[in-house]
Amino acid sequence: MRRVGVVRHPIEPQFLALPLPEVAAAALQAARDAGASHADVRIERLRGQSLSLRNARLERLNDDVTVGVAVRVVHDGTWGFAGSPDVTVDEAVRLARQAVEVARTSGPLNAEPVELADEPVHADVTYVSAYEHDPFSVEPADKVALLADWSRRLLGSDAVDHVDASLEQVLENKFYADTAGTSTTQQRVRVQPRLTATRVAPGGGFETMRTNAPPAGRGWEYLTGDTWDWDGELAQIPELLLEKAGARSVEPGRYDLVLDPTNLWLTIHESIGHATELDRALGYEAAYAGTSFATLDQLGSLRYGSEVMQVTGDRTTPHALSTIGYDDEGVQTQSWDLVRDGVLVGYQLDRRMARQNAAVLGVERSNGCAYADSPVRVPVQRMANVSLQPASDGPSAKELIARVDKGIYVVGDKSWSIDMQRYNFQFTGQRFYEIRFGRLVGQLRDVAYQATTTAFWGSLEAVGGPQTYLLGGALNCGKAQPGQAAAVSHGCPVSLFRGISILNTAHEAGR
Repeated sequence: MRRVGVVRHPIEPQFLALPLPEVAAAALQAARDAGASHADVRIERLRGQSLSLRNARLERLNDDVTVGVAVRVVHDGTWGFAGSPDVTVDEAVRLARQAVEVARTSGPLNAEPVELADEPVHADVTYVSAYEHDPFSVEPADKVALLADWSRRLLGSDAVDHVDASLEQVLENKFYADTAGTSTTQQRVRVQPRLTATRVAPGGGFETMRTNAPPAGRGWEYLTGDTWDWDGELAQIPELLLEKAGARSVEPGRYDLVLDPTNLWLTIHESIGHATELDRALGYEAAYAGTSFATLDQLGSLRYGSEVMQVTGDRTTPHALSTIGYDDEGVQTQSWDLVRDGVLVGYQLDRRMARQNAAVLGVERSNGCAYADSPVRVPVQRMANVSLQPASDGPSAKELIARVDKGIYVVGDKSWSIDMQRYNFQFTGQRFYEIRFGRLVGQLRDVAYQATTTAFWGSLEAVGGPQTYLLGGALNCGKAQPGQAAAVSHGCPVSLFRGISILNTAHEAGR
């Protein structure tokens, strides 16, 4: 078996105990016998564990495992699909025949025959994501103890009245095989620790402050190692929360913004990540977040932002949440440009869209963006790690702040809103610092920034250097019907935007 990527751990034994090659071979042969021109099989084992504490006391602990097999076929140019939790040879044969029957039944309704972009055969390869310590090897009691200790540190301050703590963990195993000869065995881990401190005002109302540590494709070491300064962040939260509670309300108007990566990642996700999904741009996908203003006819000409805007799609960065060795169509993952010098130059693709639009795209191959969140879901085009690149010799956050006379420095993400074309939006944050003549002069509150996508990115004057770059992200990006969730990271440096409209959220709410 050929191994690809960073392999520090063996594949989960309970996954390998499943009859993976036997089930796949039976399904693929049954699909061929039923007349399928293409067939692929996914066998998955997903383990998820989540726990939450309220004021250092355990409230919830869930640990669940999902196992199943899915068969997808192309028959006479039409998709067919079937899935089941029963991973056996007999069931695989039944699923293959059922998938072909689904394709036969749907065929008369299909006006666009399915053709898939070619992909080299990747035979018998293994990929394991980069992590040190499997979080599922740690006893739940030890996890609760750590989160309880962190909670008590916050509760020890007079500035904090309540603390909510949570930890989400996933171990994902997939086996894929298709009629071309590709077969992949993969394993990846992801975690998300989070703490939120709440201060209740004496006269009513409340204010919150949350940790800014992003979810990551890492193991238990993320909570106990030196990847994130948990001690430092927890020590700062009470004072920051107290300052936020007493901060003055922002005056609406035009401000220059310096956006920290802990805030900017979400704006990238909504205004670039979803907008450059080709199924949205083509109008095939509108669930959850609409279609896209960045339509295919504008490829190579749409001025998305300023010339300092360089955005890549990527599924290879270590520890990023969308990173994997091969996607759910057997495509080896890769990195490519989405926006170059401020101009739209690429999209996120699966094999069908790549073949269907090859003449316009100028590429003949998928960039590995097919994903299904469970064995009973059909793979759809899902987001890569879409990231704004830093300047090789770019400035620090302090240097960018020094360029601003009247502005706001925004740290952390919170609420957001964007229209169904990914064009008009507004975002808030965890903390807002007023900038006067190049210096931070205290926190503000009730801040939201509002813009259209192209005006916002067109106002991007400068990006920070690699020393300011950070991967943010989410475990629960939603898409499709029935709904699916996917984990994705977005890297970016600290960045300077000129003349952005600022709303006062309290005034907007009529308070």
